[in-house]
Amino acid sequence: MTKKHWQLQSPISAVIFDCDGTLSTLEGIDELARLNKVSEPVELLTAEAMTSTGINPGLYEKRLELVVPSAKQVEELGKQYFAHQVPDVTAVIRLLKRLNKSVYLVSAGLYPAVKIFGELLNIPSSNIFAVDIQFDTQGNYIDFERTSPLVNRNGKREIVTQLKTHHDHVLYVGDGMNDLVVYDLVTRFVGYGGVFYRENIAAQCQYYIKQLSMAALLPLSLTQREHEQLLPDEQALYQFGLSAIQSNPEIEN
Repeated sequence: MTKKHWQLQSPISAVIFDCDGTLSTLEGIDELARLNKVSEPVELLTAEAMTSTGINPGLYEKRLELVVPSAKQVEELGKQYFAHQVPDVTAVIRLLKRLNKSVYLVSAGLYPAVKIFGELLNIPSSNIFAVDIQFDTQGNYIDFERTSPLVNRNGKREIVTQLKTHHDHVLYVGDGMNDLVVYDLVTRFVGYGGVFYRENIAAQCQYYIKQLSMAALLPLSLTQREHEQLLPDEQALYQFGLSAIQSNPEIEN
């Protein structure tokens, strides 16, 4: 392209990622539901939350009451998130951090699993936000963190508002209705449909990635000057992402 209308003119200082369906191909609660043989009702509730209603405490409670996850299952989910990370996520996060950008993980998923995943991606635990869960001494499910803002539709908006007190320019990456609530708060919102393409989400995003690789995020998150500072292997990753940008109608037009 000759006109890079999508390239940032001023650098962003922080990148905030959603977790399920964005950094990992798994939808965590659905994976736990599969293990405990309650997939159908839980997946219907997840689809409802991600495509239309957004998350809410009643829906959150209903899914967990169906799944009844154990502490061991939730811990293992964190490792499975990492095993099913989307392509090039590790390299993209490493590059962003090298350019002195703070990286955050904000999720309505279960905190023990999201924390394990985030730390495996070298995201500091202080930069990881999710919904905690309580177990008894035998590891049996008791309850979830009902006071967490993230069990509400506008929960991510509350967290991002807090983070903006530390960062003037923020880029957010997410795939569902719970993510769109921050659209007007951030410097740039990037919809991600590489795992779950959602037409209604894409229609509301100026920038929407359809490719599975997270490398497509790089051209949308760096200025020209930052691009010129990339190391050879980083340049190759950037160019790979650029090829995805150039073939993406949601971004090109």
